[in-house]
Amino acid sequence: MTFSTPLSEVLGIGPAFSQKLKKLGITNVRDLLFYFPRTYADFSRITPIEDIKEGGTYCVKGELSNLKEIRTFKKRFSLTSTILKDTTGSVKIIWFNQPYLAEYFKDRDVVLVAGKVTRDKDGIAFINPSHEKDHSSLTHLGRIIPVYPETRGISSRWLRTIIKRVLATIADIPETLPESIVREKRFPPVKQALWQIHFPNSMENADTAAKRFTFEELFYILLFVLSERKKIAEAKAPAIPFDPSLMKRLTNSLPFQLTDSQKKAAWIILKDLEKPRPMNRLLQGDVGSGKTIVATMAALGVIKAGLQVAFLSPTEILAKQHFKTVSEILQKFKVMIGLLTSSADRFVSPKLPNDVIEISRPRLLKKALEGDIDILIGTHALIEDKVKFGNLGLLVVDEQHRFGIKQRARLCHQGSGGQAKLTPHLLSMTATPIPRTLALTMYGDLDLTLIKELPEGRKKIITKVVAPAARKSAYRLIAKQVEKGRQVFVICPRIEKTERTPEGEEIKTVKEEYEKLSREVFPKLRVGMLHGKLSSREKEDVMKKFKQGKTDILVSTSVVEVGVDIPNATCMMIEGADHFGLAQLHQFRGRVGRAEHQSYCLLFAESNSPNARARLKALEQLDSGFELAERDLKIRGPGDFAGTKQWGIPDFAMTQLTNLELVQEAREAATKILDQDIALKKYPLLKEKMEELKAKLHLE
Repeated sequence: MTFSTPLSEVLGIGPAFSQKLKKLGITNVRDLLFYFPRTYADFSRITPIEDIKEGGTYCVKGELSNLKEIRTFKKRFSLTSTILKDTTGSVKIIWFNQPYLAEYFKDRDVVLVAGKVTRDKDGIAFINPSHEKDHSSLTHLGRIIPVYPETRGISSRWLRTIIKRVLATIADIPETLPESIVREKRFPPVKQALWQIHFPNSMENADTAAKRFTFEELFYILLFVLSERKKIAEAKAPAIPFDPSLMKRLTNSLPFQLTDSQKKAAWIILKDLEKPRPMNRLLQGDVGSGKTIVATMAALGVIKAGLQVAFLSPTEILAKQHFKTVSEILQKFKVMIGLLTSSADRFVSPKLPNDVIEISRPRLLKKALEGDIDILIGTHALIEDKVKFGNLGLLVVDEQHRFGIKQRARLCHQGSGGQAKLTPHLLSMTATPIPRTLALTMYGDLDLTLIKELPEGRKKIITKVVAPAARKSAYRLIAKQVEKGRQVFVICPRIEKTERTPEGEEIKTVKEEYEKLSREVFPKLRVGMLHGKLSSREKEDVMKKFKQGKTDILVSTSVVEVGVDIPNATCMMIEGADHFGLAQLHQFRGRVGRAEHQSYCLLFAESNSPNARARLKALEQLDSGFELAERDLKIRGPGDFAGTKQWGIPDFAMTQLTNLELVQEAREAATKILDQDIALKKYPLLKEKMEELKAKLHLE
């Protein structure tokens, strides 16, 4: 038996179990052994029966007697009862609907049981406890036991049995880390570590094994990311000369002053573009910090050097927003700007800078190929094979976490003509605040530039968690804002009514809130509705009315999270705020407060859990997206952070992304290996692992 042995060849795993394991992502022996526990239960202490008390959870050991089985066929009910005795006393044991136990156990068997002690009419008892016969090698009790993520038909008990059997019979497990790292870090060998993570002798040993495997996962990820970075660094890119007078003309044409952060970011990017190797930079800044103008400055420099720019957006709403914004900024610079989405193809000509012209898809693609389109803005449609550029010099990717390395690379190779052998520069942007550990790990192939300031004149957004009793006062605030000529967002987690939460709470829906607000609460106001099930045309019409001030209140799903710029909106009301992550709530909040008016963010929660309260309290206290990101990571872990589930990173590694020290260690180790041997010729196992990662690690 080896790592690659399929499950069908493992004793005790038939076709039915193979299918169930497949749902958990387990297809071979390696997958099985690297299916790590989510937690542990410590049943290593055997409690004397005389010391057990009602309501406590204990592991006890003794001899069985009075074993009986009762069956009631009408009710399809069975009961197996017995008495467990040790030298200090006895206790009743009852198992419901487990008739096989009457055959499995015999009187005078020495058995361990564990569970919660309850009381019935005859006194204290264990009801449906875990059990194990007392053998020399215990698996389920009398030790620290692993508890695994389960699915229907796959229990932790069954997994323990199978994993222990495989670990005992597998002949050889190759070391998966370079020996130098294992020695330097004093990690246990891989087989020993696998035993200790599944069947630890102590929690200290479990932690040591967990650290080894966490380091290993992070090391692999960083090795992959940093090797991609090195490859990019070795490529050639067009050197874009920095033109100070051009940038001065652009900034002088703006109706606002750039912040110091914007000036610094623009300077770094423009100087980076001068180098004959591809820029690979992530521009990170809060919602409304002015990333688009910085990207536009870079784009203008590239265009004036005779090259093209591709601007990739995750949604149509955002693509159209960028098309409008960039067209306005570059109105005086004779630039041809195209828009390519699934529903609309348009362009703005230097000859008619104030007019948006509809164009057929083939004509627009022809213009891009011939180099006539200076900037092509679009959604995923830009990544299609039929989209080709004549001289692509710069790729701008907005909301970086929505696109992966492969997608970026694909677009980078869509150039043709004179620049075919040159790699375009890459500028990624994100308003999603990223904790330092995530940035180091997930975006290790990118240089990081921060915009920390908001434009001058912006007021702090007053953020409040609103108690149910204060809802009417929140409605009064909304009414006052509309009276002043302002507009309001109302966000709901769902479009339509679904089942309740596990706690029995109803989740607010867009359609219900729209009906309630338009008919009962604000019958005299103009209320609109926006959600993902509307067609592109319908969404556009709704947003157009809101932008033009023809709608007072817009009830929406998270579709407004990015790309909606309504300076007149001053109130953001979020229903079911506990159903969103902090980063997402911060994004919503950033939809208001984009002008000089005082703005408000009102949070309504459906859950009263400590985690939910802590997260919403953090939003009340903190304005910085970066501080919020760190707080969010501490409170609820990284599993749902910024769409990390999309990245394909093992949960085990994700849980440790709060550990900056470990991330740094893994990064340094990966850098050292690549500096010695970038092709990994001396490390065939690592090379094999890199190929696996290319297939499954999306970083998107």
